[in-house]
Amino acid sequence: MPFTKINGKMVEAQVLPGQKVFSQRGAMLAYSGQVTFTPNMAGGQGGLMSMIGRRVANEDTPLMTVEGQGRVMFGHGGHNVHVIDLAGDTLYVEADRLLAFDGTLQQSTMFMGSQGGVMGMVRGQVTGQGLFTTQLSGQGSVAVMAHGGVIELPITPQQPVHVDPQAYVAHRGQVQNKLSTALGWRDMMGRGSGEAFQLELSGHGAVYVQASEEKL
Repeated sequence: MPFTKINGKMVEAQVLPGQKVFSQRGAMLAYSGQVTFTPNMAGGQGGLMSMIGRRVANEDTPLMTVEGQGRVMFGHGGHNVHVIDLAGDTLYVEADRLLAFDGTLQQSTMFMGSQGGVMGMVRGQVTGQGLFTTQLSGQGSVAVMAHGGVIELPITPQQPVHVDPQAYVAHRGQVQNKLSTALGWRDMMGRGSGEAFQLELSGHGAVYVQASEEKL
């Protein structure tokens, strides 16, 4: 079911019998109708490994499963909300920026180090971002959170995109990610933003970037 954007910081989902929505804990702002909210100890549709990934990323609470019949409004912390519609493709979302998503989407967890190697691990240790990214595939909608709005930048084989890791929100398509540093280890001490690190995204797809480096 698509999310309807109410304003820049709130979205609404229509929940129908036999359908589910998964949301971050504390994301429900208001609802009408006969709707239930249940902690999902399996971590959505990703099973145990998805749950482990979220816990390692300091998400010590499960997703909430939203079911029933009615309308639910979502938002969190006054952050800007951006809706991304999937039509059979795959979206990778920084775990702490995921607000809510359709239960029709298949969920799993990707370890960022699987593409970035040791530097992928450095990304989590030094920049303060999670090592795990939530992978959502199929047809449905995803609502993500950001500071100061989101812009979508195209990625082409001829034009990779370099992003400050703390400004990264999500990406989609056939994209490889690699973290590099423009500074030496001595210069990096105390620096966690793009002045020290650059997340290079190459291939074919798009990356979603927030307007601020502030952490959620």
